[in-house]
Amino acid sequence: MTRAAVMGAGSWGTAFAKVLNDAGTSVTMWARRAEVAKALASEHRNPTYLPDVLLPGIEATDDHRVALDGADIVVLAIPSQSLRVNLTAWREHVPAEATLLSLAKGVETGTLLRMSQVIGEVTGADPGRIAVLSGPNLAREIAAEQPAASVIACVDPARAEAVQRACGTGYFRPYTNTDVVGCELAGASKNVIALACGIAAGMGLGDNSIASLITRGLAEIMRLGVALGANPVTMAGLAGVGDLVATCTSPLSRNRSFGHVLGAGGSMDAAQQATHGQVAEGVKSCTSIRALAERHEVEMPLTTAVHRVCHEGLSVSDAVGQLLGRRMKPE
Repeated sequence: MTRAAVMGAGSWGTAFAKVLNDAGTSVTMWARRAEVAKALASEHRNPTYLPDVLLPGIEATDDHRVALDGADIVVLAIPSQSLRVNLTAWREHVPAEATLLSLAKGVETGTLLRMSQVIGEVTGADPGRIAVLSGPNLAREIAAEQPAASVIACVDPARAEAVQRACGTGYFRPYTNTDVVGCELAGASKNVIALACGIAAGMGLGDNSIASLITRGLAEIMRLGVALGANPVTMAGLAGVGDLVATCTSPLSRNRSFGHVLGAGGSMDAAQQATHGQVAEGVKSCTSIRALAERHEVEMPLTTAVHRVCHEGLSVSDAVGQLLGRRMKPE
């Protein structure tokens, strides 16, 4: 039996642990807080995230050494900006041949590295051992076993297929891909566009506005992806359009919810409270993605606007005015 260590007990880590278990994979979850690990092990529930979801058969611990021992797949289910520090503490106990699967969607602040690059730098793992999972994967819907699909990207197709077998269920359909760059950039960038869509919705703007933001957001993502060597076809798939639509339109999206509060006139603190303490990745990634785009001379006006609203005090009304006031040009 394939054994997976799910490192992180947030909503998506919890939902994906259920997926793995339902697929017949042996699962041990690592939780940062001892009380959460205890509840997972004894009550088979996560008291903090998705508390109404039963998790029978899943083991849990707050000791990373216990979770990692003998794991065939190490699932990294922690926020992008804390991946490096956690993985640095864990790396000595990561099994030498384990597949390292990233669920995080972001670009690291400062280094501007994608998550797979951070994993490789910290662990020294060959790129063929590193995989990423991306797609329209709202945790609560998947935990409720509503049908969904996703993409597992790895430069080693055999590794991707092994992870595919480990998490494929009657309600979760994973596809494989070798375009790690495209899947990661699409997954990180869509969070920023979801913030923009949330802001628009909070301002009371309608479906035309949201559709325009999604479409022009996709154009930004494709420009950046192509500049960094991604396959543009990836952006038209589950990791691109699929994830973008789900995150930009669903009230379950943390990034959209965060943006909605800002659009309605709320503060950054109020927006953070609206996500119930969970990380809205786009808030930090907008700065990193903007810097990455500037490094590669890629124009990303929506991303720049979101960065300026979140970190430079630009009002949402002024941001809209600046976007609409840009020079006319062909699509």
